[in-house]
Amino acid sequence: MGLLIRVVVHAANIGDREGAKRLLSSAEGLLQRIHKIWADGGYTGPFVDWVKAEYGWMVEITLRQDTEPGFVVIPKRWVVERTFGWFGRYRRLSKDYEYYTGVSEAFIYAAMIHLMLRRLAP
Repeated sequence: MGLLIRVVVHAANIGDREGAKRLLSSAEGLLQRIHKIWADGGYTGPFVDWVKAEYGWMVEITLRQDTEPGFVVIPKRWVVERTFGWFGRYRRLSKDYEYYTGVSEAFIYAAMIHLMLRRLAP
C-alpha cells in the first residue's frame, strides 16, 4: 500500500545497507507479521544473509530485466516511487531543508499521518 510504519533519516555518508539495518533494528517490535521484504539491487549480498540470520525474514530482490529496452516498471518498486511522489506534494519534504535528522523524520511522519487520515475520512 505504500504506507510507512517506521522512518529512519540518517546522514548521507551512511550507506543504504547500513541505513536499512538501523531501520529494521528500530522497528523490530512492530514487525511480527513480516515474512518477506522486497528490496532493489542495492541490497544484494551480505544484507540478505544478515536479515535472514537476525530476523528470519526472506529478502526478495527486484531487478530490472535487461531484455526490454527503454523504461520498464519494476515489480513492487512502483509502490516506493508512488510514496515518494506523495511526499513531494508537501513543501517541507520537497527539498532537504532540515538540519536535524529528527526534524526530517517528524515531517515525514506528519505527512504520512495526513495521507492516512485523508483516506479514512475523505
